[in-house]
Amino acid sequence: MSTDTTNTDSPESPEPPKSEDARNARVELEAKRKQAQLGGGQRRVDAQRERGKLTARDRLELLFDLGTFNEIDTFVTHRASDLGLDSQRFDGDSVVTGYGEVEGRTVCAYAQDFTVLGGSLSEVAGLKIAKIMDHAVRIGAPIVGINDSGGARIQEGVTSLAGYGEIFTRNVMASGVVPQISVIAGPTAGGAVYSPAITDFIFMVDGIGQMYITGPDVVKAVTGEDVSVEELGGAQTHANLSGVAHFISPDEHECFQSVRKLLSYLPSNNAEDAPRVKSPDDPTRKEESLATVVPDNPNQPYSMLDVIGPIVDGGEFYQVQAQYAQNILVGFARMNGETTGIVAQEPAQAAGVLDINASEKAARFIRFCDSFSIPIVTLVDTPGFMPGTAQEHAGIIRRGAKLLYAYVEATVPKVTVVTRKAYGGAYIVMSSKH
Repeated sequence: MSTDTTNTDSPESPEPPKSEDARNARVELEAKRKQAQLGGGQRRVDAQRERGKLTARDRLELLFDLGTFNEIDTFVTHRASDLGLDSQRFDGDSVVTGYGEVEGRTVCAYAQDFTVLGGSLSEVAGLKIAKIMDHAVRIGAPIVGINDSGGARIQEGVTSLAGYGEIFTRNVMASGVVPQISVIAGPTAGGAVYSPAITDFIFMVDGIGQMYITGPDVVKAVTGEDVSVEELGGAQTHANLSGVAHFISPDEHECFQSVRKLLSYLPSNNAEDAPRVKSPDDPTRKEESLATVVPDNPNQPYSMLDVIGPIVDGGEFYQVQAQYAQNILVGFARMNGETTGIVAQEPAQAAGVLDINASEKAARFIRFCDSFSIPIVTLVDTPGFMPGTAQEHAGIIRRGAKLLYAYVEATVPKVTVVTRKAYGGAYIVMSSKH
């Protein structure tokens, strides 16, 4: 007798989705994605470009290798409804986040979108940035933050400020773990300036990037001082006077090329070595120019750049804070293909004397190198610390000690060359053997 094994009680197998429905869903998704790429809309995108500024996605295209950027949280929107925000929702809100490759290595990034409510930081935007920063630490990748924002979204009140708290916390936790780079490509004001200040390196675009705690109107109201935005917090101000900016560029294209160049010198995280490249030079070569670069006259200045060039690969020295505290030079080079940190007095500037600004500039650079296992070569030619009441009253003892602390704390290989002189306390401080 035959047996019917069909289970008439079991539910019918679901029908495969109709191809037309799937096609419509794909079309709808693609349309939604294209709309998200417009940020605050075509009119605001056009206005951004009329100001001579790129959009958030333009900037990410310049940063990453072609076609490697993967955006996350594309369709996230804010959830506030007060003060008219319920009618101003844009996919992705005011920041674009994701990861991609720079010279084949993974890098995480976020770019604030000024076309969406002036790039103001909402609760959701803060959480998006925190999420990509967490991802960077988890996978051991550098994080690049592109800043172009009017500050906190005041309509959201304290929840917007909480977003900054999430970002600051992650800046601190990532410090010394993965390289952190900030790009200032628009206004960055109030609490927003503290995240870049915590990061390792700040790039500013001349003419469009500004950083300040309080704007010119508040300065005028409180102090009576008239000052322009550029004078108060422009790129030249922070590169030459405050030392807040490490690099400035005349335009955004050059800025992002510089960011890519800096990344080429750095390891992805503190557990990896920096990329090694084939050296164009013979490491055993003789450089005849070094025999005469230091003048016989002990009072005659010379440039330490003429010493650095011949001893590094290809004569290429990537200066950090080149326009600030010019009596000391810091930056990256390669020796036999390996990334090396260079710290050098500059006799052509104030005889290479150590002052407050030079001490703090060098100390911060040394601590970065130590965090990421980059060996340090120190070239010394200094008459000592700068004397005078101005330096004493500004705290040269306390602030000069930062340089001493940084050298002593550093456990990376350190090589020191005294090219002409090293006197007094400056001799001990400048990575002496004692």
